[in-house]
Amino acid sequence: MRLVLFQPDIAQNTGTLLRLAACLDVPVDIIEPCGFHMNDRRLRRAALDYLHALDLTRHASWDAYAEAFSQRRSARLVLLTTRAELAYSDFAFGPDDSLMVGRESAGVPESVHQAAHARLRIPMRPDLRSINVALAAAMVLGEALRQTGQPPGA
Repeated sequence: MRLVLFQPDIAQNTGTLLRLAACLDVPVDIIEPCGFHMNDRRLRRAALDYLHALDLTRHASWDAYAEAFSQRRSARLVLLTTRAELAYSDFAFGPDDSLMVGRESAGVPESVHQAAHARLRIPMRPDLRSINVALAAAMVLGEALRQTGQPPGA
């Protein structure tokens, strides 16, 4: 299981996701460009001192990530998106899945949507737009780890 952040905009959300991944022993891929510098104090504050425990890979672009991802033969790219029909709770996760969240401001481009093996949504009230990206990732990552028996200490 991996967590993938597509061109994140908000340092605090990224820091929170990096801290989550470190605690859950989940590797992270960040697809750049980011909307902030990776040494941003807001990112460091949200991540606390957990960055040393993180398996982090930075990719200069979507194309660079796609090339690296193609080497992982059994992996699936699973995109969280408000545009999906399938609820995350109805999806069977696999241990080699890469769970992707998009930019807070714009999600992911159509080409990334099309590249995903699965697109999932979090069921929510129809009159509201979306859940914070860090909270959404935590919800779905928790379910994925539960299904695959991968939580740390399992």
